[in-house]
Amino acid sequence: MPTSAGTSRPRPFVFPEYCKGCGRCIDACNKDCLTEGTEINPLTGLVPIQLHLENCNGCGLCIAACPEPFGLQPEPGDDFELTDPEKLFGARAHTAHVPVAIADRKVTLPKMEPLVVKGTYASAIGALLAGCRHVYGYPITPSTEGAELMAKLLPKLDGVFLQAVSEVATVNIMYGASGAGLPCMTFTSSPGFSLMLEGVSYMIGAELPGVFVNIMRGGPGLGNIAPEQADIKLACRGLGHGNTQALVLAPATPQEMLDLTMLSFELSFKYRNPVVILGDGYLGQCTGKVALPEHMVVPGLPEWAVWGDAAHRANVVCSIVLQETDLEAHNEHLNRKYAAMTANEQRSVQFECEDADTLIIACNTPAQIAKGAVRALRQQGVKAGLFRPVTLWPFPIDALRTLLPHTRRIVVVEGSPGQLEDELRLALSHANITPPTIDHVRHMGGVLPQLGEIVSRVLEPRAQEVR
Repeated sequence: MPTSAGTSRPRPFVFPEYCKGCGRCIDACNKDCLTEGTEINPLTGLVPIQLHLENCNGCGLCIAACPEPFGLQPEPGDDFELTDPEKLFGARAHTAHVPVAIADRKVTLPKMEPLVVKGTYASAIGALLAGCRHVYGYPITPSTEGAELMAKLLPKLDGVFLQAVSEVATVNIMYGASGAGLPCMTFTSSPGFSLMLEGVSYMIGAELPGVFVNIMRGGPGLGNIAPEQADIKLACRGLGHGNTQALVLAPATPQEMLDLTMLSFELSFKYRNPVVILGDGYLGQCTGKVALPEHMVVPGLPEWAVWGDAAHRANVVCSIVLQETDLEAHNEHLNRKYAAMTANEQRSVQFECEDADTLIIACNTPAQIAKGAVRALRQQGVKAGLFRPVTLWPFPIDALRTLLPHTRRIVVVEGSPGQLEDELRLALSHANITPPTIDHVRHMGGVLPQLGEIVSRVLEPRAQEVR
């Protein structure tokens, strides 16, 4: 419609699939050009507004009032193209300088005698030494003691422990704290970790760090509180919807619970990605000697943080990418990051592997049992060795590859129905390696493999060969 200046102002156009029928545009119009709708849109189940533009002067007040970026738009011309909300209004106006990262500082610790603590306590102490002062969680056995210790200590350290109303709330609070550039973590167990997975996917999509300590217990369902290892597939292959991966670390002792927790915070910020620590219920509750490191970390502030000051005013963290080509590009970026993790972060521990023709592969508490089995087999003249993956994702296939030329047999020992073996076989397949014979010792429901049955399983085919 012409204006007094002789120019033309576009009138509004409604996209029914984006209109929620909230009525804000109706209130904004003084020409009565918009009314409540009468028909449900089959795509949304909502009732979009209706336009009556006979008296419209193109003032644009209705468009400004619309809370949905696509709900009302200027009437499209021949060159109209649907635009992603992220780009719809152009760059955000601000006067901020380019933010500069504040580096972490390491503070030397005095020499102290070792502590004797349970695994969850060791992980909590590791988090404190890594600079974590923001912990959120919901109680769940057998991980609760880690959160309880944090609840006691953090208020004395100018930190925050918040018991959320649920695990779903926990991960979303972590999203906010992490978005501000703060090291944060949670302690949980198998059912609780399942509830967090949507939020984990959001954090991966928004490239936010965070440490998730999952003390695995028996399942499926409510199961029991015994030490199972059946969350391996969940952590390595099921971190929420979409293209999601995270580093998965598997400690075997209380000492490693501390050391790997400290490492997890470093890796989480290095890659701007969550890190998962998988411990079993026995490891979380057992007590062991733990030596403290030589330093602690005073965290800095990353340049990407949404910190709330003028320098970081332009920063945004978000996992919403609506245009298909843009989302594909974002996934390609994530894949490059996953490839860097795979290339740089494979970790493993070897015991008596130099001349071993039988490799036992195990992690967490079963690895400690398997280590005893290797000693017993060596006493009987059997060249057995223990290969312990510390990273379950990525599986440390590069180190394993070097041992396979003299390996005749692999025995996978685990407290799950083959989930560790699945990771092994998948890694071998991706590396185009034809493996030797793979056997296993498995238990489920919280029952752990025993030293005697591991030894018997290794000796069994040898007895057959003698006959």
